[in-house]
Amino acid sequence: MLAVVFGVLGAASNATGTAFQREAASTLKQGGGLHFVLMLVRKPAWTIGVLGVMGAALFQALALLNGPIALVQPLFVLELPFALIIVGHLLHRRIPSEGWYGVASVVAGLGLLLGAAAPHGGGAQAPLSRWIPALVVCYALMAGAVVISRAPSSPQVRAVTLGVAAAVGNATTAALLKSATTTFSDHGVVAFLSAWQTYGFALTGIAAVLLLENALQAGPLAASQSALTIGDALVSLVLGVTVFQETIRAGAWILLELLGLVFMCFGVFLLTRAIPRIRTVGRRAA
Repeated sequence: MLAVVFGVLGAASNATGTAFQREAASTLKQGGGLHFVLMLVRKPAWTIGVLGVMGAALFQALALLNGPIALVQPLFVLELPFALIIVGHLLHRRIPSEGWYGVASVVAGLGLLLGAAAPHGGGAQAPLSRWIPALVVCYALMAGAVVISRAPSSPQVRAVTLGVAAAVGNATTAALLKSATTTFSDHGVVAFLSAWQTYGFALTGIAAVLLLENALQAGPLAASQSALTIGDALVSLVLGVTVFQETIRAGAWILLELLGLVFMCFGVFLLTRAIPRIRTVGRRAA
């Protein structure tokens, strides 16, 4: 139960952070890489966004300490519904009807997916024999997505590929964070600072932030956010099963899990269409 509570709080905090980060990124016409982030540092909205992301990281760590990654990370799909509600209320804008349909679809899909899968079991630590192949695959996927995004292509393709890279980075960071926080909880600060997972999640997390900033700037929100949100949930489920040996239901339950995933994807699609229209609808209503 604590894992779910902290996971939901993390999603809300991340939604706030991402909203401010995107506001800052949208004011820059061109950019990329480290230079782009250095330009963003000068903007107060970006600083607020980083604080939101830091709060999300704290809640995420607490959630992972109290539950399996296959349960915690999919909860961050709730970031999009929270983003819609936060923006609508803070800016006093009328939310499009498809936005509320998207909220309902995401919540229903997430509930169905997690209820059917019922992630449980596993451990907080894993041997190198499971870590090494998982990290090799994840980092290769991130690098491959970045290479594809650098090729001449449409903004949608660049946003999707960078969103996928950020999603894999987020899921990998969560897996390393789960192991590191458990080390801190069980053995204290010295063991935490001497664990390779601590530095692994820090470096991977920084890379994921860089990829997210560039994904938000590369193309439409619908492209980057859909890849980021769904990709993070799916990769986390795979890492939970393969690295930490967490268990999810199989057999006939898979059909319900797939149905839940379909509802989630449809809801994310509706939300990414609705969020950019909040301001437009509000102006018409004025």
